[in-house]
Amino acid sequence: MLGLLAQVTGDLEAIETVGRGLVIGLAAIGPGIGLGILIGKSVEAIARQPELAGQIRATMFIGIGLIEALALFGIAFSFII
Repeated sequence: MLGLLAQVTGDLEAIETVGRGLVIGLAAIGPGIGLGILIGKSVEAIARQPELAGQIRATMFIGIGLIEALALFGIAFSFII
């Protein structure tokens, strides 16, 4: 498909650049939504049970690390393309 588009447009580098931008953009959407949900639910949980704030915060930071890894994979894949 990429080869066909390159023949039609005559510029493979421009198509690769657009592909890299799409990969980075789409890789940022998922983690962005995930972080919003995770942090929102963590704040809600801490508001409901303040005595468990330490455990909730620790679990939240582990989740943040895992979610951010997805964005880093997207950036790495964009350099591979």
